[in-house]
Amino acid sequence: MIDFALGPEIERQRKRYRAFVRDHVLAYDTTPDSFDEHDNIRAELLGELRAKAKDEGVWAPQMPVARGGQGLSMRAMAACYEELNYSLFGPVVCNCAAPDDGNMLLLEKVATDAQKERWLQPIVEGRVRSSFVMTEPHPGAGSDPAMMLTTAMRRDERWIVEGRKWFVTGAEAARHFILVAKTSDDPRKGLTAFLFDRGEPGWRIARRIPIMGPEEHGGHCELVFERLEIPDENRLMGVGDGLKVTQIRLGTARLTHCMRWLGLARRALDIAADYVGERESQGRRLAERESVQTKLGDCAMQVEIGRLLTMKAAALIDKGDFARKEVSMAKIHVADTLQLCADTALQLCGARGYSKDTPIEWIYRYARQARLVDGATEVHQQVLARHFMESRGDFWRWG
Repeated sequence: MIDFALGPEIERQRKRYRAFVRDHVLAYDTTPDSFDEHDNIRAELLGELRAKAKDEGVWAPQMPVARGGQGLSMRAMAACYEELNYSLFGPVVCNCAAPDDGNMLLLEKVATDAQKERWLQPIVEGRVRSSFVMTEPHPGAGSDPAMMLTTAMRRDERWIVEGRKWFVTGAEAARHFILVAKTSDDPRKGLTAFLFDRGEPGWRIARRIPIMGPEEHGGHCELVFERLEIPDENRLMGVGDGLKVTQIRLGTARLTHCMRWLGLARRALDIAADYVGERESQGRRLAERESVQTKLGDCAMQVEIGRLLTMKAAALIDKGDFARKEVSMAKIHVADTLQLCADTALQLCGARGYSKDTPIEWIYRYARQARLVDGATEVHQQVLARHFMESRGDFWRWG
């Protein structure tokens, strides 16, 4: 028998996060003065709500208790992140929004004790923000890290970084950065990861790139490196382990994206359901029309499929499995589902959905990036095809 129950402890945690979001955060989604000029929560309001999250014991759910977090398993995170992102601002209020979330999980897993104290702990405590610096303009690295052009050359006990990166999420607000650069021509061991502080000379933000959707704090920036010097003690893992660092970082981050996106998809559907349940046309409520029921029913089914894929991947990771193909399946399906739900909700709400009177238009603009970030859909489809050709009948497994 397959048991889909969360278990009493995870269910207790899920209800705690649900109550926190509904009681303390959700109302700000529909309050215009909650937003800054980039469609994110105002910094001063965020500070107030983060203090509340710490007081309520819902701060940093993904981090160990010893670091000031809640020590949740991946399965518990799946249930709780979904509840958090029922609000636009739930994850950032509880310090589990991208990119800090993925950076914290990476550093907790691979950094030395000294590096954790210097680079991780301030992020966990909410004193600094962080960025992961990898993507480059053409012809540099994108979905294929092997194309990386930014170099780090060793000079005694220091590394000299030269190059250019872009679409670095959160860079304008970040203090701590994780940088991946080319250190040799080896196709598998040619990349190395480093840590650097905002205050170091030798680099600059060339621009904050305007985007279609609402932005994370610090935007999406283009960075230029002109002889940035990084001490070897700030190297993350071994020389040549940069690809491994990237895989560790992005594997979990893709899944936590899915957890959050499911919350946004549910929110969009609930707004639409409330509207069609009361809106009448030609003497009938919209919810009574077969065309509306078909749209809502399909969306509800896709969300449920996404939840099962996400939870399966989370359970495998908890058991020590990398769950690469399961994460790719979740990433593809949940990204598509978020966009489907946002578009359907907007269509059913009509002009009201297209306006800023509800969060639907915010979710709609945000949703389009889901099929691009942390590996485009087409890349993950190629990953799945490779797994299928290698495994064939064993591609599908129950355990």
